[in-house]
Amino acid sequence: MCNLYSITHGQEAIRRLFRVTRDLTGNLPALPAVYPDTMAPVVRVARDGERELTMMRWGFPPPPNRGTLPVTNMRNVTSPYWRLWLKTEWRCLVPATSFCEWSGSRPKVPHWFALGENRPLFAFAGIWRPWTGERKGEAGRHELFSLLTTESNEVVRPVHAKAMPVVLTAAEDWDTWLTGPVDEAMALQRPPPEEMLRVVAAGDKTDGTLPA
Repeated sequence: MCNLYSITHGQEAIRRLFRVTRDLTGNLPALPAVYPDTMAPVVRVARDGERELTMMRWGFPPPPNRGTLPVTNMRNVTSPYWRLWLKTEWRCLVPATSFCEWSGSRPKVPHWFALGENRPLFAFAGIWRPWTGERKGEAGRHELFSLLTTESNEVVRPVHAKAMPVVLTAAEDWDTWLTGPVDEAMALQRPPPEEMLRVVAAGDKTDGTLPA
């Protein structure tokens, strides 16, 4: 599963690629290391139909009796706890340029995966929700997101065999995830082809390589 990723392209590139018509992020810096419980940009369809870019905190509250740690990844789409948030109005795209998985050997080594050495933009399939409580010392209303995961493909499996985030690279898949019927959206929960991903860095806890 993914608990660290990067987004190093500027917000103009994000707006253009994902056809964002409303940007609420302000001055968005490069984020070479996005960790759980931090703020990151998310694309969603607002109630008025506009596709907007906004900031949300990474990690859903856990299901009842499952502790207190934020849930950054979800895979069991048949769970009653998650089914509610798979409706169209709660789906979102999470822009990224690479993501990190740690090898299972010790010492564990971080490996960064991307679409290419120049870190092209892609999106994780995500879900979001409003929530009221305290996160990172801030009490009140929060907007939270989590990532959908799937089985690891042939590139990720040698590093992390259990799971990987759902990676979406095509405009039609972004549209389906944001606005399509549930059955069509859930069909996107599949590992990407082997040739789509490659290891672009290893050993560092940030992927600070800026796009060319």
